Amino acid sequence: MERKMEENTVRDVETGSETGGEDALVGNVNKLTVSPPGHSGALRKGHLVFDACFESGNLGRVDYISEFEFDLFIRPDTCNPRFRVWFNFTVENVRETQRVIFNVVNFSKTKSLYRDGMSPVVKSTSRPKWQRLPAKNVYYYRCPDHRRNYVMSFAFCFDREDDVYQFAYCYPYTYSRLQHYLASLERRNLPYLKREQLGLSVQQRHLDLLTITNSGKSLRSY
Repeated sequence: MERKMEENTVRDVETGSETGGEDALVGNVNKLTVSPPGHSGALRKGHLVFDACFESGNLGRVDYISEFEFDLFIRPDTCNPRFRVWFNFTVENVRETQRVIFNVVNFSKTKSLYRDGMSPVVKSTSRPKWQRLPAKNVYYYRCPDHRRNYVMSFAFCFDREDDVYQFAYCYPYTYSRLQHYLASLERRNLPYLKREQLGLSVQQRHLDLLTITNSGKSLRSY
């Protein structure tokens, strides 16, 4: 049975303007609600609101397939449009016991640990510790509806209406978290650790060199 994608309505929560198409991949979605075709008026519970405008976030577009299914498009790595792997986004305005299937449809890799039992991670407002989704709810496969590209689909059931849920490819480790950790090491004035700035990245972020010494021997890493 051929799967038919309905014309979706994607609306910015703050402005009310409709967006969509390839232009949505230029930047991350920002408090974007995806409502059923033909819907107008006030936002209802169960009209999911997606957001990826935060550090390490990545989600460029959302297509409404049905009340229970959504196609997700991730943006490519910075400075390399060939690689599309990472995703990290939040979902809110959910309905209690609402069951959905999310399809990440534009992965650039044919091989993935998702084929060998790995699964995405999730946390929510009331449960801030990352947890892996059950592997039985995750599928990585060639999809005939997407030119036989590899798609990762996962099923999820929302259980708390007031929670904001966050999904990611794996446990995020942000640049800010790294900088806070390195700063905490510097404050300890460890005699065997030296931190230097090698330069700046293309996006003007610090590139650190750590020199760690022990028993007269020096090991360097970054």
